[in-house]
Amino acid sequence: MQVRIGVQSVPKELVVETSLSPDEVEQAVADALAEDDGVFALKSKNGRVVVPVTKLAYVEIAEADAPSVGFGSF
Repeated sequence: MQVRIGVQSVPKELVVETSLSPDEVEQAVADALAEDDGVFALKSKNGRVVVPVTKLAYVEIAEADAPSVGFGSF
């Protein structure tokens, strides 16, 4: 699954591929936001991404879509 993380004052979002379920990612965000000065840590396929919750702008959780091929969408 793909998780997009927006960081305040950073124009480009972080895109992370993870094997966690959407519920597990949502719980990780909720746990991080519950702590004062907490960090949102997400295990990716290539390592770990850690963002201070004070800098989180958004977290978008999406199923990884297969790229479409062709000239139109059907």
